[in-house]
Amino acid sequence: MLTDMAIKRMKPKDKLYKVADRDGMYVSVATTGQITFRYDYRLNGRRETLTIGRYGADGFTLAEARECCIAARRQVAEGLPPRTRNSETNGARPWSAASVR
Repeated sequence: MLTDMAIKRMKPKDKLYKVADRDGMYVSVATTGQITFRYDYRLNGRRETLTIGRYGADGFTLAEARECCIAARRQVAEGLPPRTRNSETNGARPWSAASVR
């Protein structure tokens, strides 16, 4: 399971790499050093990936990303793709902590 300190210590490598957290959520570390929270899930027999958002001051904290992952898991459990929330927010940050509560 990831910690905030572990994420801060992640450095870019020659190739993009992933570090698992829990419940299908992981961080993706790009060669540029950009860290992105993602969630892998299965819906209707297909594997899909939801990009929750970037890590950092202008993005999500680890706690916020986990809240968003839990909300997305609820939608998948109901048989709904978590991306449908994008249309409800009209392009705003669809997975902000405020929209999860």
